[in-house]
Amino acid sequence: MSVARIRRWKVWAAVSAAVVGLALPTLTAAPAAATTNAYDTTYYKNAVGKTGTSLKSALHTIISSQSKISYDAVWNALKVTDQDPNNTNNVILLYSGVSRSKSLSGGDVGDWNREHAWAQSHGSFGTSAGPGTDLHHLRACDVQVNSIRGNKDWDFGGSAVSGATGSYTDSNSFEPRNADKGDVARMILYMAVRYEGDDAWADLEPNESTTNGSVPWHGRLSVLKQWNEQDPPSAFEERRNDIIFNSYQGNRNPFIDHPEWVEAIW
Repeated sequence: MSVARIRRWKVWAAVSAAVVGLALPTLTAAPAAATTNAYDTTYYKNAVGKTGTSLKSALHTIISSQSKISYDAVWNALKVTDQDPNNTNNVILLYSGVSRSKSLSGGDVGDWNREHAWAQSHGSFGTSAGPGTDLHHLRACDVQVNSIRGNKDWDFGGSAVSGATGSYTDSNSFEPRNADKGDVARMILYMAVRYEGDDAWADLEPNESTTNGSVPWHGRLSVLKQWNEQDPPSAFEERRNDIIFNSYQGNRNPFIDHPEWVEAIW
């Protein structure tokens, strides 16, 4: 389905649902094929073969064993995790794919800064060590594009985003370019498994809303599931996962290693 047709469907479905009082239909895609991973007999050994809440619980236990870094340390970490494989002096920016000098980190126009895929306000966790500094959902991003995304939920549609060709936004949602759709989905769903409310932080969960505000939820789950299928893990994502595991946090994003676990849980 083209982007234009998806936008027209979104508007029509919302109006129709309001008239007849029915829930919006969800977007679906074929489940990802089962994969094998080098960590299946070690890191994931207590999760392999499980589904549903049992799988989610097992993964939560596994990935909660994690070293935490400060928000200041995130600057230098992103220079490593998001490094341009074709230019070691640059980082690749989320939502645009632009390669930009590592030295241009900051808050001015033309700089890149630290984007939280799971918006800080969705659970009010700020930038303290924990969800606010978790590298599995933090990415280098153009300052202005980051501001446009703000704390919006995830969905199809809207107007083209200046500085991020292929990305779209409206009043309450953001659609990343096709090459980043799966990345966003797997970052969001990692957060929903890692932070279950059994520590100092809120229980983060995906839902179907695009008006979540400050509650610890992020939508839309049906769209994120489609993006996970549409855009499988890339070499860039896999490299990030390995670096975060080996050099920083000591934990992995299981949905990069096993994208089919998204459907197995949700």
